[in-house]
Amino acid sequence: MKDLRIEQLARNVATYSVNLQKGEKLLIEVEGHDSVLAKAIMLEAYNVGAYPFVIFTDKDILRTQLINSSLEQLERLASYDFVRMNDMDAYVLIRADANESELSDVPSEKIDQYWKVYYHHVHEPRWAKTKWCILSYPTPAAAQRAMMSTEKFEDFYFSVCNLDYSKLSEQMDVLVNLLSKTDKVRIKGEGTDLTMSIKGMPVRKDAGLQNLPDGEVYCVPIKHSLNGMISFNSPVNFRGTTFDNIVLTFEHGKIIEAKANNTAKFLEILEIDEGARYIGEFGIGLNPNISEPINDILFDEKIWGSIHLAIGSAPVQCKDSNLSSIHLDIVYIQRADYGGGQIWLDDVLIRENGYFVTKELEILNPNTTKI
Repeated sequence: MKDLRIEQLARNVATYSVNLQKGEKLLIEVEGHDSVLAKAIMLEAYNVGAYPFVIFTDKDILRTQLINSSLEQLERLASYDFVRMNDMDAYVLIRADANESELSDVPSEKIDQYWKVYYHHVHEPRWAKTKWCILSYPTPAAAQRAMMSTEKFEDFYFSVCNLDYSKLSEQMDVLVNLLSKTDKVRIKGEGTDLTMSIKGMPVRKDAGLQNLPDGEVYCVPIKHSLNGMISFNSPVNFRGTTFDNIVLTFEHGKIIEAKANNTAKFLEILEIDEGARYIGEFGIGLNPNISEPINDILFDEKIWGSIHLAIGSAPVQCKDSNLSSIHLDIVYIQRADYGGGQIWLDDVLIRENGYFVTKELEILNPNTTKI
């Protein structure tokens, strides 16, 4: 029996997220063993006259390769795969891992070498010129991570991935316009009082084009403007390790103190390069159908009533932005059931305990958002 939800999602990815056109080339990469969604996206590509190509990445094989590969081999592999990526008009990544922690015991220097030598080189053309979208697939492993039955997780997954993102995109414009005119941002809450400046910096909305699920407005803080402390209350998985209860202290933009459930491992991340101690992104979660963290950042950074900061590189390159080989989003939920919190823009309170309090932004509250 066909699952019409998969067909709808595939159609949304092909015709909206990457907006495939006749004659364009699409690379579909599957991390894991999903074939259902990959096949459905292939068929949608063929329907519009595009040319789909599919590759599979097995994390167990990748683990063996990373542990044993030399720098020279990674450089050769990167040179081959760069040619393929550079030839594409669109790229879709489907994350369908059976074990998200498969790479957790790979030595950190090997992981770092892979990201710097292989990943960033291969994906350079994607970031520069290729239409792209990253999404997860509702595997039993993903359901287990979310502490849901597989059926319940599938229902949740399709409810958030098959939103009318074109409608949400229109509703986000008012927040984009407000942030574009903002200088000082202040984040307050339990164990949190953090200020930063976003004056003159890029502000963007994510509404189903490059991530599914989606639903956030983000901007690039001025690199040296962050001061204060923030206590995150949502777990995040980074390169196979889950971190929780992260507390960061900033001085002139730099992280000068960090604590977590695994502080020693987290401090290793901050030493990857100079940019790893600075912030590249400040985002506000707006998806009305995502309310609880499931330890998958594609979902968690869109939680309504949340904000997130990304350690490392900025998603948009611009003046005074931060550069790093990593981009690690960490989520702070400000709803009353998570301890509450506030967002102030230029000394004006715009959101309290997860709800926007100014009339112009009320349309983004989950009880009024209609999509």
